[in-house]
Amino acid sequence: MKPVVRAPLRDQIRQAVVDGLISGRYAPGDRIVERRVAAELGVSQAPVREALRELEALRLIESSPNRGAQVRGITEADLREVYQVRAGLEETAVRLGRPDVHALRRHLHRLQEATAGGSLTEQVRHGVGFHREIVAAAGNAVLMSVWESLGVEVWTHLSIRLFRMRPHENARDHEPLVEAFERDDPRAGAMLHDHVLAYAPAPAPTGTNH
Repeated sequence: MKPVVRAPLRDQIRQAVVDGLISGRYAPGDRIVERRVAAELGVSQAPVREALRELEALRLIESSPNRGAQVRGITEADLREVYQVRAGLEETAVRLGRPDVHALRRHLHRLQEATAGGSLTEQVRHGVGFHREIVAAAGNAVLMSVWESLGVEVWTHLSIRLFRMRPHENARDHEPLVEAFERDDPRAGAMLHDHVLAYAPAPAPTGTNH
């Protein structure tokens, strides 16, 4: 883990821990010891504690009086719940305002470049940037805050690493959305909703009672 050298410390520490989750350095059930993280990053324990609280709010770690902070076992149900909420928020955003198509095109172009270059990190960054542009266009600060609180970028990384390895389809998935916004298609919101849910693991089939 590289030492933290830039402020704000809390954000840097949170990202360092998230990188550990994404890379697999931290496995489900692993303890995250404040003192050890602080020593590795060359910081005090206070900002580490703050960062861990934020990650607990994202349901990525859990804490108990006896064991302290430890990595949660992320399930398909966890991921599905995040995407269900996110899909509803983004569909609502489209009802409140239409995004700048040129900005979407720029994100799509960068997403295509990242796909061609094989950079998963850049694919996620520009894919999330594409969706953030749509939410921001709604002009609703509460909606934006709730969407950001979902930790979309973190959950996107985890969904690809843990459940759904098809990043090269990501750029193609966004093209119909841009075209729908370009022609001011009234179905754009529903298309966006379905697009987001397509990234969530399908629920397990239930038995049929006879």
